[in-house]
Formats: sequence, structure tokens, C-alpha cells
Amino acid sequence: MEKYFNEKFLFGDDFSESQIFQWFNEEAEAYANLYGKHANTNNHSYGYHNLNMLYGYRYLNRLKFNNVLGFGSSWGYEFLPIIDRVKKLTIIESSSQTVSKKIGKIVPVYKKPNVNGKIDYPDNTFDLVTCFDTLHHIPNVSFVLNELFRILCPNNKPNRGGGGYLLLREPTISMGDWRTTRPGLTTNERGIPKDYLSKIIKDANMEIVQKHYYSCATSFLKRNWKKLNSDSWMYLYFDKHISRLLSFNTHYHAVSKLQRIAPSSVFYVLRKPVSD
Repeated sequence: MEKYFNEKFLFGDDFSESQIFQWFNEEAEAYANLYGKHANTNNHSYGYHNLNMLYGYRYLNRLKFNNVLGFGSSWGYEFLPIIDRVKKLTIIESSSQTVSKKIGKIVPVYKKPNVNGKIDYPDNTFDLVTCFDTLHHIPNVSFVLNELFRILCPNNKPNRGGGGYLLLREPTISMGDWRTTRPGLTTNERGIPKDYLSKIIKDANMEIVQKHYYSCATSFLKRNWKKLNSDSWMYLYFDKHISRLLSFNTHYHAVSKLQRIAPSSVFYVLRKPVSD
């Protein structure tokens, strides 16, 4: 197990079919069971709107999207800031408890994920895909991420914004030792090493429109300052600059307080180029 703490390997990404099946069953309702199925049943309790706007939606150039996919989007509240620009919304979600009948004026189509990670849509189907804090809950990350790349439409108009965007947000720290019970976390979730994630993106020839590290010691601050609003604009801009300054200090599995003073997550805006 120690090899998974050195950032070169990702726990779960080399699992057998039976191991993936066990993980899938353990995680399917884990979030809902941990926080309660009504924990986030209204827009006011979704605490990432400004974060998503700062690092993601602002780079979409006010584009309108005919076909949008939310991978692991639960209630789908992440789409509220742009829902008036969405014609059709599909959400792939393992939980049967964390679903919405309507998001804005859109009735989302919910699909269950396949255990093996295969996504049952043809190549180049969606012109926008979001994947916010989902991959660290699944084992076969590289396969699933490449599936998201596959079903994403290519960007046919690069000089005018075009489509073909994927917004990706993930923790890049181990989130502790997942061999033991961790308060507030599901059994299997773990972060994805930043270099490991970067290599998957590079190997797929995806264009990086924006890449930002964020959340520098935010968990520590929230534990010790109960009134902290980590999605306020003031805090986000403060954190953005601190994270940029301390990005050199990132460690996947920090073993000291000093190593923990670094950004813990990354936000990508990716675009699929047209194939030659």
C-alpha cells in the first residue's frame, strides 16, 4: 500500500473486475448515507457556486450548450449558474437518493453508471461535460476520464470559443490513510496525485484552457473558524493567490504540518481539439 502514497501510482487504477465491483457497491450510496439524502436538497446548501464560476464557468464565453453531461452531479445544483444556457442535461449518478426532478426549467435525464466505467454514449456526443469531485470516489480513474474525453465533442470553432469543454475539479492529496476510517469521508475515496492526473490529460491530447490549484489549508481553517465561508469571493481570491504562491509545496501524502500548507485541489478547464 505504501507505493500509492508516493504520487507515482493511483490506488484503484489497476484493480481487477471483482475489486472494481466491490468498490462500486461500497461507494454507490456512500455519500448519501454519510450526509443524509436531504443534506443538499436546495440551492442554498450548495457551497461551490462561486468556486465553479471563478475557475470554470467564466471561461465558457457565454456559450449555449445543446447537450450537457454531469458526471456524478447528484442533485445537479452545479448547473444552476448556467442552466438557462443548457438545452438538454444528462446526469450519470450512482445514488438513487441524490436526484432532482427539475433544475431551473430543465428536467434532467438520470443514468446509472456502469460498474466497469464504460459510458453508454457514442463518441462526440456532449458539448459540455462537468466532473466535480467525482473521480476520487471511483477506482478506474484513467479509464473513466478517457471515456469522458471520448464522448466530448471536439472544439470546431477554437477562435470563437466553440464547444467541447470539460470542467474537472479534484483533490490532489491522499485525504489521509484510506486504510482506516476517516471522519466525514467515505470508505474508499482518495485524492488523485496532480502529476498522475496531468499525465492522463496530456496523453489524451486534451487542450488545457485553464488550470488552477486552490484550497490552501482550507480544511484546517474551517475546523478552527466555524464562520468561515470558503465560497465567498473575498476568501476565494485570497485563497487563489496563496495557493499560487505555495503550489511548489504540494505533497500527495503530507506527513508534517509544514507539508500541509499547500493547495489541496486542482480545477481544470479542458477543451477537446479537432482531430487531424
